Amino acid sequence: MKKLAIIGASYLQEPLIEKANQMGLETHVFAWAAGDVGEKSADYFYPISIIEKDEILKKCREIGIDGICSIASDLAAITVNYVASEMGLVGNSKECAEISTNKHLMRMAFEKNGDPSPKSILADSIEDLKGITLEYPVIVKPTDRSGSRGITKLSNAEGLADAIETAKKQGFEKKALVEEFAEGQEYSVESISFHGQHHFLAMTHKFTTGAPHFIETGHLEPAPVSEETLENVKKVVFHALDSLMITDSASHSELKIDQNGNIKLIEIGGRMGGDCIGSDLVQLSTGVDFVKAVINVALGEKPDLSDYHRAGAA
Repeated sequence: MKKLAIIGASYLQEPLIEKANQMGLETHVFAWAAGDVGEKSADYFYPISIIEKDEILKKCREIGIDGICSIASDLAAITVNYVASEMGLVGNSKECAEISTNKHLMRMAFEKNGDPSPKSILADSIEDLKGITLEYPVIVKPTDRSGSRGITKLSNAEGLADAIETAKKQGFEKKALVEEFAEGQEYSVESISFHGQHHFLAMTHKFTTGAPHFIETGHLEPAPVSEETLENVKKVVFHALDSLMITDSASHSELKIDQNGNIKLIEIGGRMGGDCIGSDLVQLSTGVDFVKAVINVALGEKPDLSDYHRAGAA
């Protein structure tokens, strides 16, 4: 029986644990003990925080795992790729994990490789913006969080200092990004990559609360866009995945498209999207079992995408 390590035990990871159990895999789940659902549904649970990379690596070596993965968590993805790299298992590189979980490093990679994304400035305080011309509105966000945490939109400089402090408090690195606001409708692209080959699964239309915090409230797949727009999006996203060195994992790419069809990348995670996008919507709208595909890749197996159709809606 193959052994799969899963980083995280919350409800977000439960579809992954359940799918691995259905596939006949032995599940080994790591997380801070908090009474989460995955602590009971896993074959084996280890009360080790997901940021304790070396402790998890040591245990995974003892177990002799065949693969390691997680879904919907940037923080967990860092540990996943660290352990995979150290044990010679399939996953993204440690450098990829660093770039794809830090928004400042991500923006630098996009700029270096010519990927379309908003102007972005790293800030410890408002003093770092002296002498820099900003085109308002701007978005202020932490460098290393997801799920709309710590995000504020400002139409002018009033409140900028407070927004930077709010973003810093929400982040682990305690730094903020001040970015020019990208206009247009927000979408995400769900993909799976195996040995450097990227496979498009779905484009998702996003609904949010809007300014100032942009909390996501709903999602629609497939996104109602033209075939031409869809092909342009695929081209931009796949190029950006290469820029971030994402080779072996799910990916969740967030972007905006303005009324003239211009695409701006907001951010890309080297992991499945949350909010039931990857765990439910992709399979409902395309037939592809995205969660199973993530496990396949982690075990070094080519993901089975044969059920792909594009006839559904979710």
